[in-house]
Amino acid sequence: MEQTVYLRMRHRVQVHPNETVLVGQIAMIIADEKIKQEIENTVIHRINMSDKNIVIIDIMKVIQRLNHQIDNLTIQTVGPSQTIVEVVYKKTSYSFPLFVAVWLLLFIGASLAIMNFHEDVSMREVHQKIFYMLTGIRDEKPLLLQIPYSIGLGLGMVLFFNHLFRKRINEEPSPLEVEMFNYQQDLDQYVIMNENKESMMHIDDR
Repeated sequence: MEQTVYLRMRHRVQVHPNETVLVGQIAMIIADEKIKQEIENTVIHRINMSDKNIVIIDIMKVIQRLNHQIDNLTIQTVGPSQTIVEVVYKKTSYSFPLFVAVWLLLFIGASLAIMNFHEDVSMREVHQKIFYMLTGIRDEKPLLLQIPYSIGLGLGMVLFFNHLFRKRINEEPSPLEVEMFNYQQDLDQYVIMNENKESMMHIDDR
């Protein structure tokens, strides 16, 4: 009796060195329970040193393996046609002095960027003019405006990045998170395209 199976490849999964990759790890499966378990436990790849840190598994390889192992199987695919398998090696531990040095570098760089921007747009003169318009008093250091402005600038950056230390303010992603997501998508697409190009070159060499 012919069995119909629906496969949806996952976008990215993480494995460890020398680990065996199963179909159940890289794909979501809809099928009869008995067939589903057999498919999930099917070995699709074994991680070795030549794989380095990225392996691309194509849906065609999965279909070929399943048709070879299970008879009378009709496979319907949905979604992406490749899965990126990221090999996670031992995490590198960073020293506290290095963390402090990087933090100071970013803090000083951001501070200089903000000060240079305010100098370019003559923010001090703007505050002085606004203070004179509101009070009729000329003041070289209108702290009544500068202090609230500085506090508001800091709060605005917190709201922009949507994080206060490790606490997220709301569920919406920050612009930085969106840009990082777009960068990761472009990087994954490049890796997939480059891997497919190398695979075609190996086939041509044969």
